[in-house]
Amino acid sequence: MAANGQHAELVNRLTEGIADLTSSDRWRRYLDFQSRFHRYSAGNVLLILSQRPDATRVAGFRAWQALDRSVRRGERALWILAPMVRRRCIGDPEGEARIGGFKWVPVFDVSQTEGADLPSVCRPLSGDDDGPAFERLIEIATLIGFRVEDHRFDGPTNGDCCHRRRRIRVEVARSARQRVKTLAHELAHAILHERVGDRSVAELEAESTAYVVCQHLGIDTAEYTFGYVATWAGGGAAAIAAIKASCDRIQRAADTIVGSLALRHPLDER
Repeated sequence: MAANGQHAELVNRLTEGIADLTSSDRWRRYLDFQSRFHRYSAGNVLLILSQRPDATRVAGFRAWQALDRSVRRGERALWILAPMVRRRCIGDPEGEARIGGFKWVPVFDVSQTEGADLPSVCRPLSGDDDGPAFERLIEIATLIGFRVEDHRFDGPTNGDCCHRRRRIRVEVARSARQRVKTLAHELAHAILHERVGDRSVAELEAESTAYVVCQHLGIDTAEYTFGYVATWAGGGAAAIAAIKASCDRIQRAADTIVGSLALRHPLDER
């Protein structure tokens, strides 16, 4: 079967896996957990990111305590604006509510807390790399003008890609197989996303590309990829529609990486 056909089959397998995941109890538990977090306004999102650009999940001090996590001693709060709701008739619980102003309130990112593990549909990959896959992907990064660096991130970040600096960073503390998957993900960003219009689409495309590339390398990333894509794209039909809309771009990025691997290592294909 031609490479394009193989990659299309893998994308179909990805959509089937996400459909199965997002009809499971694990997905419902995850959504229930997510519903306990506030949905911040666009203004507050900008405030959070200006104070902590790598913030991923934010809540107040007591909200973290309710989730069996505590803010680490010495952490600096992130400050957002919360509306002060008042009623026209004092003491009348049925009176019309209105916003009487705003006040600054402190919140904290999950990376500033410690305690019980949070529910997740992304299961980190474990185990060693069975071959020199990471080094092979570094060669591809070099071919397209990016350098790859080991890095220790503050928090759950596995990697990042900076087009301005032509640099990809990969968390050094992760398992070998997780690092291979992350590098494939960031390579997809390097190829596809110099300009990002929709972050959720970009993450879906990068992770889907990583799934195809890693399958080619003999590494099954389903335990991580299905949950990651569903988290960004939504469950069931929404995620499948989004993958289909990006299918050509996913296959193009995967063809670029896998094709380069074949050219660099013609006698070492699995």
